[in-house]
Amino acid sequence: MKKVILTTMMFCSVYGFSQDFKFGVKGGLNVASQDITVQAYQGVNTSLKNVIGINIGVFGQIKVSEKFYLQPELFYSMQGQALEIVYNGQKATQTLEVNYIVLPVMAKYYTGKKFSIQAGPQLSMLVAATEKIDSSISGLPSSSTESKSSYNSTDFGLNFGLGYEISKNVSLATRYNIGFSDVEKTVSPGTSASKNRVFSIGVEYKF
Repeated sequence: MKKVILTTMMFCSVYGFSQDFKFGVKGGLNVASQDITVQAYQGVNTSLKNVIGINIGVFGQIKVSEKFYLQPELFYSMQGQALEIVYNGQKATQTLEVNYIVLPVMAKYYTGKKFSIQAGPQLSMLVAATEKIDSSISGLPSSSTESKSSYNSTDFGLNFGLGYEISKNVSLATRYNIGFSDVEKTVSPGTSASKNRVFSIGVEYKF
């Protein structure tokens, strides 16, 4: 929470002292997954599936030059991973939902009047984690468990993206996030360490 307050203060300070600062809101859709390897077992078929979530928050845009801008952001992001298991004709889906408060700082370079390429680091702070099992496999019951304590509280990553300005105030943006930190505190049996991967597309509105 202290980090969120400090980030909000940073937005206010920049707004007060920079004439080239603009404030905005943003929201969009996440297609989330994790970089993870699942061990093969005889008679069991497994496949990894994406998890669909949303992101919503605020941003500031600081003009450095005519083509170069810095964009600090603060937003809520719904991420995760799903594993589909098929055994003896029966199926189960194990889903991990991990939600974060995300603090990226994006560097934006305009290649023209409307298009921009973007890149920058981000720090994510875990808000909630839930493990769900939807199962028809005998001996593996369906369940939903809050499991935040089993996952690391922070995730450091790197973003790459593209932007397009529809108008003076409205922009479209796509982004791909590569997480470098292990999501789980302890690696689950039969799997490798998992790292977040998120593709997002959304809309930004500058005031």
